[in-house]
Amino acid sequence: MSDELARAVEATLFAATEPMTAAAIGEHLGGSDVREALALLASHYAGRGVELVERGGRWHFQTAPDLAHLLRRQREEPRRLSRAATECLAIVAYHEPVSRAEIEAIRGVQTAKGTLDVLLEAGWVRVAGRREVPGRPVIYATTPEFLTTFGLQSRRELPGIDELRAAGLLDPVDEAYEALMGAEKEPPHEESAEPLEPGEESA
Repeated sequence: MSDELARAVEATLFAATEPMTAAAIGEHLGGSDVREALALLASHYAGRGVELVERGGRWHFQTAPDLAHLLRRQREEPRRLSRAATECLAIVAYHEPVSRAEIEAIRGVQTAKGTLDVLLEAGWVRVAGRREVPGRPVIYATTPEFLTTFGLQSRRELPGIDELRAAGLLDPVDEAYEALMGAEKEPPHEESAEPLEPGEESA
């Protein structure tokens, strides 16, 4: 591998407006195999103020995590999700691809359309196609941006169900899912205790 190729890969990623796959970088550089160059650059930047990282098969430069506090603005306004949206995001992440009906079966309540819209607009959830069953319902999955936002290389790095349950952060989702999906059930009841997200419409 030439130094010129590594420099070209480095320049491409610095100029990119979003993370890029190795294939996209190689195509941009005339069909070059850039995997070795990426590994070399990742090693070169390891431990520096800016690091080259791979998230969900896409490469980008990011500030070293231990220096993030130096770049924070005095007033931060983090994105806040309602409990309903947080539950939906967790279910999609752990069970993708899932339909809205499957999300509702796990939660035990109907999910307002606006709840999924919030996750779609945030770029954390995407439409992944349609289930090949009667009615062909839309199914949802997480996005590379979800992995990037939460610092995950892949969904395999998500905490295990047992870990979350032991920490008191999750209800027994697996058991609820199996019980609800494996038996005939009544239609889920309406959500009533939670406010809708801004812009949400009732289901």
